[in-house]
Amino acid sequence: MPELVFTHRVKMIGLIEDNGTAPKKGYLLSLVDSIFKEDGLLQATLNLDHRPQQYAMALSVADALESDQPLLFEAGTGVGKSLAYLIPGLIHSITTERPCVVSSHTITLQEQIRNKDLTICRKLFESVSHLKQYSHFKTALMVGKGNYLCTTRLKNALKDAQTAQSEIFPSDEREDLIRLTKWSAESANGVIQELTPPPLPNVWDAINADSSTCSRKNCPPDQCFYQRARQQLLRANCVIVNHSLLFALINAGMPPEGDKPGVLLPDDFVILDEGHRIPSIATDHLGIHISNFAVDRALKRIYNPKTRRGVLKKEGDIYDFQAVEEALAASHEFFANLRETFLLKQSIRRLHQAEFCENILSAPLKAVAERLGARIQKTDNETQQDELRDHRNRLLAFTDEISGFIRLAEEDHVHWLERGGKKGQLVNLRSAPLDIAPALREHLFSRHTATILTSATLSDGKTLERFQTKIGAENALSEMETSPFDFIKNTRLLIANDAPLPDPGAGRLDLDYLANMICWCSRRVEGGTLVLFTSHFDLKQVRERTFSFFQKNKRPLFAQGHDYARTSLAQKFAEAGNGVLFGTDSFWTGIDIPGPALSQVIITRLPFENPGHPISEARSEYLRARGGNPFAELVLPEALVRFRQGAGRLIRRAEDKGNIVVLDSRILTKTYGQQFIDALPMNTFHRFNCQNRESVFENSAFV
Repeated sequence: MPELVFTHRVKMIGLIEDNGTAPKKGYLLSLVDSIFKEDGLLQATLNLDHRPQQYAMALSVADALESDQPLLFEAGTGVGKSLAYLIPGLIHSITTERPCVVSSHTITLQEQIRNKDLTICRKLFESVSHLKQYSHFKTALMVGKGNYLCTTRLKNALKDAQTAQSEIFPSDEREDLIRLTKWSAESANGVIQELTPPPLPNVWDAINADSSTCSRKNCPPDQCFYQRARQQLLRANCVIVNHSLLFALINAGMPPEGDKPGVLLPDDFVILDEGHRIPSIATDHLGIHISNFAVDRALKRIYNPKTRRGVLKKEGDIYDFQAVEEALAASHEFFANLRETFLLKQSIRRLHQAEFCENILSAPLKAVAERLGARIQKTDNETQQDELRDHRNRLLAFTDEISGFIRLAEEDHVHWLERGGKKGQLVNLRSAPLDIAPALREHLFSRHTATILTSATLSDGKTLERFQTKIGAENALSEMETSPFDFIKNTRLLIANDAPLPDPGAGRLDLDYLANMICWCSRRVEGGTLVLFTSHFDLKQVRERTFSFFQKNKRPLFAQGHDYARTSLAQKFAEAGNGVLFGTDSFWTGIDIPGPALSQVIITRLPFENPGHPISEARSEYLRARGGNPFAELVLPEALVRFRQGAGRLIRRAEDKGNIVVLDSRILTKTYGQQFIDALPMNTFHRFNCQNRESVFENSAFV
């Protein structure tokens, strides 16, 4: 089960009754028009630039909210989409007494919304007399329950540490417990993200709020960080959440039951920014994901034979301990067999046949769950009953999911095994829906409420139709507004026509070519260069070939997978001013570095998905079996969107300028290549190769 934020479904704020005080249809459109129009309140009061695209988006959002209709809105970079949905959303929330849920993918956007955009909204409302009634809006950040300290569990842990000494908490963990006790007395929010260094895992497991012990019955809001946050959440007009937690809660049955309106909270309306991420995140959460680490950790939290610690330490008997030991042994054998049978020579293995292995694990897990059930019956301590019940439910969920996975019970899902971790010892059971549209249609677009999904890159550059079909939003309104930035004036598109295609049998001469071109192009700009790869292997190989060059030329080189985490990489690259950053996967989107620190984007390959991944392979088969064309309907549209996202890293502000360099000649030689060029906002490009690159770059330079 995911870490739930609520322990109960609670009616948050009901829709205002029609007793003569309910707003008339069109009230929101009228207000939004007065705020966003040219010489309107936003421009006159806060001296912000009027943006026609922002005005159009704000009106569309207001109309969707008043009509409780779903809306897809592509808003190019610089439109100012956050204010275009926050201002109508806040007004509508306060007027109708309904919660507005705003979901995003990146922490960066969440922080921008909380620290900048909502401040602008409040300042606007406070500055205009007839908008003052909206200035008192309340906001809350929704994070997983396990991120909070529970003061009740902290007190219990301190009592255990004092009475049992090293048997439950060794000396280093007792010291950490004392540190966290001091921190809890000073902390404003009691969330793990505030702690530096982070707490020891076993200590945090014992004191965080992800337990039935942390309930309204046991934890008063004036003492418990989570219960206080929960109360704030229930009173908030604007609830901010990230996509992963949103779908974890949806998958866990959080939404209102049946046909009651609301996506996550009763009677809410939802705005999903960075909406291009929704299909992949939903795919990840609406399937099975079980690892040997998760099962092992769940069992050792009940009883760890090596340390002789766990929730059963005080109340369990030798038969309880034996049941846990047998389950641990079965888990080790089960996952080791999977690794040795399926994953020795490959890190990912798709499964086609049910009963592909013997299920030696579900029965031992169920046996431990039954022992826990017996302990629940024997104790009168309600707190301990709640704790044991949590562990029992977790094991029963594992039991059912593992059994179903081995039977390949989920229809229209792809199932696979995956090896991970630094030493390859992590074994994952994974499944994902082949077609995400039915689930998204059910959970997002058929909830009798407004669901607004926005991003700078939802379309293939021409139409939203494919994306609508992909996410099950065929009946949603859809609109597109282009960026107000002058891409033609501020961007140069340069395409190499001599780039060799990858050829493993020829010593990977293409990698030598990429290394040479990346070094040469990087020296052509004074600012920074972002180099986007589609393969971790290619990134690593090119880094090895270019490291000494950049070191000699005093250009800081940053590479994904080396030295720093993603956020730190982007920050250090921005601070360098003239650095070179090698990235793949997540660096194609979500990185926002304005100014000369990012003066050039180099795209090494057209971003086609790996056709051998189980999800891509199975979805292609699924389409083909229904008479479709996987390349035209699946592979190419997704590549076009990703290409637009990568190129979109360059121009983040009106004054930005720079080069987009494509080192994949397929864009010129293949029939589909023109679609990639057409997907970009500039309509001209310059061809170059190793022989004429000097003159081409010089003639196409900015004046």
